[in-house]
Amino acid sequence: MIYLKGIGVAYTGLLMTLEITAVAVIIGVGLGLLVALGKLSKHRILKVIASVYVEIIRGTPLLVQALILYGGLPGLLQANGIFFTWRGIEPLCGMLACGLNSAAYVAEIIRAGLQAVDSGQIEAARSLGMTNAMTKRYIVIPQAFRIILPALGNEFITLIKETAVLSVIAIVEVTRVGMLWASQTFEAWPAYLGVAIVYLSLTIPLSRLVLYMERRMAVSDRSN
Repeated sequence: MIYLKGIGVAYTGLLMTLEITAVAVIIGVGLGLLVALGKLSKHRILKVIASVYVEIIRGTPLLVQALILYGGLPGLLQANGIFFTWRGIEPLCGMLACGLNSAAYVAEIIRAGLQAVDSGQIEAARSLGMTNAMTKRYIVIPQAFRIILPALGNEFITLIKETAVLSVIAIVEVTRVGMLWASQTFEAWPAYLGVAIVYLSLTIPLSRLVLYMERRMAVSDRSN
């Protein structure tokens, strides 16, 4: 019975985890697309900015990035006479940290997918009179999406799990709820087992959905 209670307690933090993940996915995909286009841009300044962003984000842990946003940034502003604090809006800090972190990985996934499309098809589309925008919309993006779908799905699954590190900045998500309950009841095993089960209940269906979409696209390609 204590194990069922551990699962039930962990589920109380599920809404916060889903909210952070949903917003982080929107930020990650939107910003990631812009960064990917920046890295593929012919403008050197845009390429440098995008490359530096990816290197910095991928070269530092999400935990450190969250701590910089939550504690470091307000401290820096206060040192310069600007009094600002994240206190009370920790979820926003978590959404930004996860979204900015995910954007760097999504950018590389999208860039690789766009570059994987055969250049001959692009040249053929342009020779038929298609504009650059039409070529990207009807030729490049559909094929790139098929290529990047597995990696993109894995990134979203990873993002769900990475929200666990936000417990260190007092965000009451699934992991934080389990930690609080374990500290109050000294029932660490049921608490953390419940947390693991909650994460599995999110990641397993998502991984199956991604696999289903992959199979559907493979069938569609064979039929064409």
